[in-house]
Amino acid sequence: MLGNFTYCNPTRLYFGEDALSNLGGELDKYGPRILLTYGSSSAKKSGLYDQILAILKDRKKEVFEVPGVMPNPTVEKLYEGCRVAKENDVNLILAVGGGSVCDYAKAVSVSAWCGEDPWEKFFLRMEEPENRIIPVGCVLTMVGTGSEMNGGSVITNPAQKLKIGHVFGEGVFPRFSIMNPKLTLTLPRRQMVAGFYDIMNHITEQYFSGTDDCTSDYLMEGLMKSLIHSSRQAVKDPTDYEARSNIMWTATWALNTLVAQGKTTDWMVHMIGQSVGAYTDATHGMTLAAVSMAYYRHICPFGLPKFRRFAVNVWGVDPAGKTDEDVATEGLNRMEAWMNELGLVMNLRDLGVTEEMFEGIAKGAFILDGGYKTLTRGEIIDILKESFR
Repeated sequence: MLGNFTYCNPTRLYFGEDALSNLGGELDKYGPRILLTYGSSSAKKSGLYDQILAILKDRKKEVFEVPGVMPNPTVEKLYEGCRVAKENDVNLILAVGGGSVCDYAKAVSVSAWCGEDPWEKFFLRMEEPENRIIPVGCVLTMVGTGSEMNGGSVITNPAQKLKIGHVFGEGVFPRFSIMNPKLTLTLPRRQMVAGFYDIMNHITEQYFSGTDDCTSDYLMEGLMKSLIHSSRQAVKDPTDYEARSNIMWTATWALNTLVAQGKTTDWMVHMIGQSVGAYTDATHGMTLAAVSMAYYRHICPFGLPKFRRFAVNVWGVDPAGKTDEDVATEGLNRMEAWMNELGLVMNLRDLGVTEEMFEGIAKGAFILDGGYKTLTRGEIIDILKESFR
């Protein structure tokens, strides 16, 4: 590994079927006013909402609620949460849901006491907080984002056709996360597999960069192999607890900042996919799936040794008698076959994208330079066209 880095992750995790039993002890560490935020109706239908309210009541907490957090949280929803959090001077934000709810809670935590428009400050100018930050805790019900153990938050501005993520420092990381794999078993299949690909892409965004012999790459290869194996089991039997628990754990380690240490990182699939999401409000994991293969085939010649390694070490391609190009191509073909096996959306048309959107999507995609090729706007449009066929 080359270069220098400092690593710290302050989030305490409680994992397993009995994880929720630890919530009361964590709540005792904070003041009496709790902001409870969650999605639509799934937490109430499953009984989880009532369980959490009972724990909050037992701990004599005063509860304020912001329900209805959408899969792609909007800036208007952010303003609503900031108002409730600030007016009631809450001591903790408790997010109950998947990555979008966790992302939303972190955005509110850093924005409620901001002295100016948080969208402008944190998501357009990418400035860091200087104001009070409200602590966050998470009860996770869907895997994919890794938001339960990182400082990332993604917010959408529908009026501006922008979907932007800000990775905040450790002060915004959740203080604790409750992770019971059983809470993920009732997810609809489409949401389940979208989460699986979000995990995979988090790993590949960090893997396809750098040329040195980096321990982080070996860790990522193991995570990807575990995900491929467990995802196949989960698709066959969505109630397979062992498969779902392995996937939940992989999702956390895919994006809790550990495997990024000592590396540059790419993130262009996310930049393009998020811009697609700003135009279509499509499921995040599906936007990534729809553009991934075109993107990776486009940059493969510029990072050929790593794509060859990916094919051999992750997909088990036999390199004997083959050129590096042939090995790399076979690896990407096997990845594409796995994506089709899961039932992912592989075409932008199926997400509601039209050709008239290409220019705007390309303009809304932030161009980063950590991968094997720094794209031009024209190349992004070419990738969109390839993903549209």
